[in-house]
Amino acid sequence: MRFICPLIVVNNIEASRNFYEKILNQKVQCDFGENVSFESGFSIHLKSHFSDLIGINKDDIAQKSNNFELYFEEDDLDSFLQKLKGMDSIEYVHELKEQPWGTEGYQVL
Repeated sequence: MRFICPLIVVNNIEASRNFYEKILNQKVQCDFGENVSFESGFSIHLKSHFSDLIGINKDDIAQKSNNFELYFEEDDLDSFLQKLKGMDSIEYVHELKEQPWGTEGYQVL
């Protein structure tokens, strides 16, 4: 058996795809409409379609559980943070802070 990729269930595939492509500069590898895979090794899947595939009610799929992260690094963090501040749709878990191991980071939902 081999691991393929993490899959994130999203409410709005267009908005999510736009965020990953336009804001995080991710490149689409495959676009199947309800499921989009990115070259960096993760996928997003439309919640309503995903719930049908696995046979559960879409309301039973947890949202914003804050129990995992996709980890990205940015060379020009200050410019990137300015770009994020201009977006009303960004919801922060926390803003920029130094981690115990010395790197600076932030988390968004």
